[in-house]
Amino acid sequence: MIPRTLEAVLRSSATHYPVVTVTGPRQSGKTTLCRATFPDKPYVNLESPDVREFARTDPRGFLANYGAGAILDEIQRAPELLSYLQPLVDADQQPGRFILTGSQQFEVMNTVAQTLAGRTAVLKLLPLTIAELAAAGISPGTDQLLLSGFYPRIHDGGLDPTRALGDYVETYVQRDIRQLITIKDLALFEKFVRLCAGRIGQLLNLQSLGNDVGISHTTARSWLTLLEASYVVFLLQPWHVNLGKRQIKTPKLYFHDVGLASYLLGAEAVQHISRHPLRGNLFENLVVGEALKYRYNRGKRSNLFFWRDAKGNEVDLVVENGADVLPVEVKAGATISPDYFRGLTAFCQRMKEPPQNAALVYDGAERQRRTGVTIWRSADVDVMLDECS
Repeated sequence: MIPRTLEAVLRSSATHYPVVTVTGPRQSGKTTLCRATFPDKPYVNLESPDVREFARTDPRGFLANYGAGAILDEIQRAPELLSYLQPLVDADQQPGRFILTGSQQFEVMNTVAQTLAGRTAVLKLLPLTIAELAAAGISPGTDQLLLSGFYPRIHDGGLDPTRALGDYVETYVQRDIRQLITIKDLALFEKFVRLCAGRIGQLLNLQSLGNDVGISHTTARSWLTLLEASYVVFLLQPWHVNLGKRQIKTPKLYFHDVGLASYLLGAEAVQHISRHPLRGNLFENLVVGEALKYRYNRGKRSNLFFWRDAKGNEVDLVVENGADVLPVEVKAGATISPDYFRGLTAFCQRMKEPPQNAALVYDGAERQRRTGVTIWRSADVDVMLDECS
């Protein structure tokens, strides 16, 4: 197992709450992390049909077998259990009694919010970070990272990323979607997912996306919500506080794992990435994803946005730090060009009070400090956020 940054927060949460809920994509390492962190707790996999049937038909009898607590894996498969779990933890509020995991964030969170409010900490575990890989002695080049992504099994087992990600799409993405809604034409849905990959780092236009797939705007929105629920994609919202009214209000689309996006774009080798017309978008997805993992791995909510005005000036990432913000420009080039700073300059000029820090993340090998801007490698996003938070 590759050690996970979230482990410290998971242990701490289990000393304060009777229930800890860990959500995240399939195969992000939730089960491995929870079992390694709490090796003495019984482990119950609700994916198993017989176990799930027992939990659904006799929830009291099922939970009676785990009076001292347990790890209940994939709780969205038996959400009825949560209503019976509530009186148990109210009667005995021993910290860290139950550890829950779930892979469908909206369903899990809605149920948890209704039944376990105030009784559970909620943590999110996304796939590996660059720092976690480096700590394990794994330091692939940028293009290899864009190809393979960050799912732990690929790096733990040395799997071929194209085959592993193809299996992931068929085994998990399509199955989870079918559990949430009936899709009559699965091939059409797969086309929708691939076209989403072709729009990473771009403003979301559901009308255009639906037209390209051959579905309605309403269906496109519904399917996108399903991809969000299954931790396949996420939306980065625009930031426009105190910068006037003429700001873009449409979110941008990203994948939780950049390797999955690369697979959906047809990349099967490193040379495909290096020559791909969307390499810049994939690199941006990688950096934004690293920033999101940074927050989640510390038990915090996202404080990430982007900024773009009506004239096309843009900053790829705006990190809110209390009353201050950190504008971050992301460039896939390895050589710094003066044009890289155009968006940061426009952003700072629009602010009533210029931000204390500004950053540029690029694909180069050196960290530099310039007037008003610090230049970072993509491998140092976590260090950048540590220093600027």
